[in-house]
Amino acid sequence: MELAYYADYAVRLVNSEEPLRGTDALTSADAVRELAGAGTQAGSRVADADVPRLRGVRTRLRGVFEAADEGDEVRAVDLLNQLMLEYPVSPQISGHDHLHEDTGRPLWHMHLAEQAPTAGAVFAASACMGLAVQLTSLGVDRLGICEATPCRNAYVDTSTNRSRRYCSDRCATRANVAAYRARKRLENERSARSGLTQDAAQAAQEPAPATER
Repeated sequence: MELAYYADYAVRLVNSEEPLRGTDALTSADAVRELAGAGTQAGSRVADADVPRLRGVRTRLRGVFEAADEGDEVRAVDLLNQLMLEYPVSPQISGHDHLHEDTGRPLWHMHLAEQAPTAGAVFAASACMGLAVQLTSLGVDRLGICEATPCRNAYVDTSTNRSRRYCSDRCATRANVAAYRARKRLENERSARSGLTQDAAQAAQEPAPATER
């Protein structure tokens, strides 16, 4: 598994809460287990105490994405560095799950060992490290917050032209439809005002009716 893959852990953790909608999916050990992956070592070690721990990490990771989205690179990096100090990783070289299709030999790659004391700490460490890898390889400006109101989901922009503005195709479509409707509404209002102005001008140019004597 590539280290950059772990950035998705950070995105999924942050997006487990939608502040403007008042929803929170991270409410139980089962929710943490689903987030970590039921088939993983961390998933099998989940306890109730991991819920508040990951909620706290989630709030701080959202701060990283928001700082990056606002263009405050130094703050984004500082916040992420603080998290990585609290949740250090144990990198290892692994090849057990990647074999060369022709030779059958291992394709060696970096892997994060799950050696933290709790499942929540394992997930937090992996999420922070993955986000750090993407941040340093792609740039801080690749971390963003969805522009489709009321969505405030986080995302990592991996597009070639740095053009991503929304967390999903669904949000992009909704935002485009809303923008189109707003443009049409403005055009209709302008047309209506223009019609009223033309009617008024025409009325002013018409001669007044003759007064009967």
